[in-house]
Amino acid sequence: MPHDEPTPAPLSSQPSPSLEPGRESAPGRESGEPRQLRRILRLFRPYRGRLAVVGLLVCAASLVSVATPFLLKEILDTAIPEGRTGLLSLLALGMILSAVVTSVFGVLQTLISTTVGQQVMHDLRTAVYGRLQRMSLAFFTRTRTGEVQSRIANDIGGMQATVTSTATSLVSNLTSVIASVVAMLALDWRLTAVSLLLLPLFVWISRRVGRERKKIATERQKQMAAMAATVTESLSVSGILLGRTMGRSDSLTRTFADESAELVRLEVRSNMAGRWRMAVITVVMAAMPAVIYWSAGLALEFGGPSVSLGTLVAFVSLQQGLFRPTVSLLSTGVQIQTSLALFQRIFEYLDLPIDITERPDALRLDQVKGEVRFENVEFRYDDQEDPGAHDGQGKRSAAILDGIDITIPAGGSLAVVGPTGSGKSTLSYLVPRLYDVTGGRVTLDGVDVRDLDFDTLARAVGIVSQETYLFHATVAENLRFAKPDATDEELVTAARAAQIHDHIASLPDGYDTIVGERGHRFSGGEKQRLAIARTILRDPPVLILDEATSALDTRTEHAVQQAIDALSANRTTLTIAHRLSTVRGADQIVVLDGGRVVERGTHAELLGQGGRYAALVRRDAQLEPAG
Repeated sequence: MPHDEPTPAPLSSQPSPSLEPGRESAPGRESGEPRQLRRILRLFRPYRGRLAVVGLLVCAASLVSVATPFLLKEILDTAIPEGRTGLLSLLALGMILSAVVTSVFGVLQTLISTTVGQQVMHDLRTAVYGRLQRMSLAFFTRTRTGEVQSRIANDIGGMQATVTSTATSLVSNLTSVIASVVAMLALDWRLTAVSLLLLPLFVWISRRVGRERKKIATERQKQMAAMAATVTESLSVSGILLGRTMGRSDSLTRTFADESAELVRLEVRSNMAGRWRMAVITVVMAAMPAVIYWSAGLALEFGGPSVSLGTLVAFVSLQQGLFRPTVSLLSTGVQIQTSLALFQRIFEYLDLPIDITERPDALRLDQVKGEVRFENVEFRYDDQEDPGAHDGQGKRSAAILDGIDITIPAGGSLAVVGPTGSGKSTLSYLVPRLYDVTGGRVTLDGVDVRDLDFDTLARAVGIVSQETYLFHATVAENLRFAKPDATDEELVTAARAAQIHDHIASLPDGYDTIVGERGHRFSGGEKQRLAIARTILRDPPVLILDEATSALDTRTEHAVQQAIDALSANRTTLTIAHRLSTVRGADQIVVLDGGRVVERGTHAELLGQGGRYAALVRRDAQLEPAG
């Protein structure tokens, strides 16, 4: 991004598409827990067939496991007292088979549910990444990179246990609870009533614990995002250079340590929230067999109905089969409450409004000549993003661009000059729709760029900016980002045109050389020429040069300018210039000031007028010896 331009968020009245077709969302619209839960359930809708299989396996496993206490009852009440070894063998075999079948069903349901859960996480990651790819530049200029990375990595990663196992756990435990209660009622309804007496209290306690952990989880994820942002910014190549040259390495380390310590505090709070209350529930449930034995003994002592030993042992076994899934259900409820905070953060990104969208009936141009027109173009800040958009009297601030009328014929060249903040880069970004106009229109070959599909604009417009971005990959891979199917010969041809082939060839690994993080193994001029070669491969009919040589020394600028001249040949070229020596040969030059065109003409015509352009030329002449 250029350093002399503000990065506004454009006004837009277009609706923002949601993750789900035909359904629009806005931040906060799904804030209620019931709505949020329904939205989470919709994530599993594409996999309902496999989830149905999981449900059948869970039900079958629960029913088989419930049969074991009844087999045990028959062993204690009939087979052993009556000495029926044949029946004893069959009942024992039945218990073994029950365990084997239950285990097999458990493995199968874990495999299917884990696969479904991981696929849902994949869908979420892809949806968030795709949403972010569609956001305007304004979003990224006001959002820390680490925050974005944390949402995709930490927040979605933190939901893994919930997404992969919660659905199965809910169905499995719920089925086990229902089956166990029915079986317990069949054995003895009085003992069942004693067993279930405290269950409502346990549910109430778990819900309170869940709400506490949800609140802490939100704070924890924000802190993780802040820490990720610190790491991303301070441990990048640029961040390391800045920290060391400014003597701030120790200070940055202390800042990171403070953020990490805060995260430790939140992690401890999250894990300990409600832990004593849940421990009480566990103790009470563990003590229930003793209560059952005590109740049966009292009933027998005071002449109540007697309970056989087999029934009592079978009941206690069922009771344990009830309490284990009940505790698990309560824990799952707490886990879901905690995960709602993570889902909310993900849904916030999925609900972000898309400022710049492709129209359903967008046009595709197979052949682009390259005529560009700015017709009464106006561009303003989005008032919601710019706190200074209104003055004390409630009036809107001045437009960044206002009343711009410019025509660049196909194959022609236009240079835009002016003081810092005059709107030069913003003007150029309107052509590829990195921003959208808020008044007037920009046309390509007579068609409003808002009516063109994104693929046409991407093929038609190429940008070489002051801040060149290279991936941490090989030279060849960086070049092929513009044209994935480019041959080696095409790479060499583009590199030769960009005056960079000889340097690449001199490297030990040639085109297989790793360029380093953001291309830091190459000089500024070399990175610019690599970017130019990449654009040559793309072969766009319209070229935007945004301060492409402003950060280079005079010698390097000359080499890069030769590459730019080769790139600009026979293309419509819009040049944003800081050094006026690079624009003297332009077909027309426009001077912007305060978002308006204040002068236009050729280099010679503007010098003759003795106006602002002439003053800029004199300024450059005075600064030239110092450069």
